[in-house]
Amino acid sequence: MTTLHRAQLLLEAEQHEALSSIAKEEGRSISNLVREIVRRHLVERERSERNVRAVQAIERLSQIRAGLQEDRGAFTGDPLAEVRAEWEHDVERVWQGDP
Repeated sequence: MTTLHRAQLLLEAEQHEALSSIAKEEGRSISNLVREIVRRHLVERERSERNVRAVQAIERLSQIRAGLQEDRGAFTGDPLAEVRAEWEHDVERVWQGDP
């Protein structure tokens, strides 16, 4: 079982009534209900923070890409088409007996 730590919190009357009602409906304690709410909040907060970090990383990569395009220009070719053409040329050469 997880070690529990005592914490005291003050609730507004409406909050206490709502939590008390939900806990009673579900046959559990207010403490158990509050722990679940806190756990869900912490999971959602971590997910949100990961999303923010991901967006920041994408923005940074976009800045790097823009800087590289500015410094070195943009590649306008089609790398896949170039590789395919080179491969087809090599296959044709081998079929014709050229080493």
